[in-house]
Amino acid sequence: MLILAKAMLALMIGFILSIVSGLLLVPFLKKMKIGQHVSLFVDKHLKKEGIPTMGGFIFIFPTIITIIILLLTERLVWSNNLFIILFVFLAYGLLGFIDDFLKIKRGNNEGLSEMAKLFGQLVIALVFFYIYVRSGHPTELYIHTLGIRIEMSWLYGVFILFILVASSNAVNITDGLDGLAGGLSLISFLALGLISWNSVWIMGYEEIAVFCFILVGSLLGYLFFNTNPAKIIMGDTGSLALGAAMASIAILTKHEITFVIIAGVFILETLSVIIQMISLKMTGKKVFLMAPLHHHFEKLGWLESDIVKSFWVVGILLAMAAVLFAVWI
Repeated sequence: MLILAKAMLALMIGFILSIVSGLLLVPFLKKMKIGQHVSLFVDKHLKKEGIPTMGGFIFIFPTIITIIILLLTERLVWSNNLFIILFVFLAYGLLGFIDDFLKIKRGNNEGLSEMAKLFGQLVIALVFFYIYVRSGHPTELYIHTLGIRIEMSWLYGVFILFILVASSNAVNITDGLDGLAGGLSLISFLALGLISWNSVWIMGYEEIAVFCFILVGSLLGYLFFNTNPAKIIMGDTGSLALGAAMASIAILTKHEITFVIIAGVFILETLSVIIQMISLKMTGKKVFLMAPLHHHFEKLGWLESDIVKSFWVVGILLAMAAVLFAVWI
């Protein structure tokens, strides 16, 4: 029960600090005129022009502060796993911040080039793999439920690169409607937290479980400001950090396959973009009215709030299935 108490304390502190951060950050960003530039291809979003961006700080700062508080009060123990997660979380967040900063400075929706952003993501992923191996972690793909172990050696490094880059970009692509990426991320971290918590007595993932619950609380506070109508958006600062943190947790807990289920909605959103691009290039025709998938439903006339709620429901069902797959089957 001690880990449950720590998890609930972490969640509560993360939530309170994120509310305070939002109350301070939103008016500050408005005063500094640090607002987003919306896509001209979605008419409904023109009214969102100028809404403060870089809202990722609302859950990044509280997460770091909460970890420091728990470490100082000896309710959390420093470990290699925690270091790796924090490194990935902050490094991808910094990369996203640079992208957001350039968009604001240039006054348009063009930040880092796709190649520059991809290069940054790959470099961070390579550092992750180096620290991961040096810390003594196995280079095998382990499917817990089926009892399957596949030794991948150096190929596991390529696998890690793919998961980190794909996950960070998937959350970034999904961040297009008020509350969509934030809500789905909260659901994902809750599922990862429950899976890590269940593994505490077997593998010793207490610090990972606590980190997940801190982010659940911080994201809950963030959604107070981000649900429709949004007062702030997370920007690449938040989306890249969240996606990379999810992937790193899945890798460290050896639940990469389970993560595919948890991140199902993010994957569908990303696949819709890939399918649209391939179809346009090969046939000149669209498969979707607009990609990513959430914009397709907007073009069909769905209300933004209805799309978000529907995607949340699918995300919850997939998360429940993933926890069942990882824990009880």
